[in-house]
Amino acid sequence: MPIFYPDILHQKSPPRTFSYGDKDVMLYAIGVGMGADPLDERELAFVYERGLKVVPTAATVLAAGARSAAVPQAPAEHRVSQLNYLMVVHGEQKVELHRPLPVSGAFTAETRTIGAYDKGKDKGAVVVSETVWLSEAGEKVATLTGSTFARGDGGFGGPSDGAPQPHQTPTRGPDASLDITTRPDQALLYRLNGDRNPLHSDPESARRSGFPRPILHGLCTYGITCRAILQGVTAYDAEAIASHEARFSAPVFPGDTVTVDLWRDGKIISFVARVKARDATVIKNGKTVLR
Repeated sequence: MPIFYPDILHQKSPPRTFSYGDKDVMLYAIGVGMGADPLDERELAFVYERGLKVVPTAATVLAAGARSAAVPQAPAEHRVSQLNYLMVVHGEQKVELHRPLPVSGAFTAETRTIGAYDKGKDKGAVVVSETVWLSEAGEKVATLTGSTFARGDGGFGGPSDGAPQPHQTPTRGPDASLDITTRPDQALLYRLNGDRNPLHSDPESARRSGFPRPILHGLCTYGITCRAILQGVTAYDAEAIASHEARFSAPVFPGDTVTVDLWRDGKIISFVARVKARDATVIKNGKTVLR
């Protein structure tokens, strides 16, 4: 089904409720590699229920149980768009926390389309969605904004310009660089957070998609960059992070060592992630805002 414009801007999911607990919080932290050294008490705080802390980017997976209900809907006078998901890749992700994430709780989430940009019939489309979490008291907890590059859905007649511009990384050398090694089985562990796309687990599916072996989830790499901010900037103070955003640019293979370059300018932390062994930049235009 094609994109119908401007109808797609009226699409949203019905409000849906979800809850999570300490097990989900700990599983996410382990999924992005925290706790690899069980004697490192700084990271143990994210994977052990005593004094448990929440990795801010866990917001990208903690509502996984509600995703199946997120069927796009539109008022009767508008046509419903549906992307060709066989041709879709994750473009950008942002998590904005209006308050630190609790260790457990029940929430309501609603997702809506806030932008659709036509790059041409042979070039695809960029679709931007926004998900807002509300607490049981109706207070805003988190806003998740993500862009999808729909390679098979260009040519729908929408605007080609106007998409949010990516954050610009400073031109000076990084203020710090951290090497974070991923495990060979990292994708098999991370997928237990909810994303069971066989691209990340099944060698044959990966080959059909053009990869020599399963790749790491982009959102896992995104979480690893947040882990780097916790380690290199905030001294593992999760509540210091107000937002974290990045653009995906290349895959990571489980077992790769990811180098995260950091620049600090006041409360703005810029970052880029690379796999030096393959001369690949895997995350670009990264930006973290501190409280």
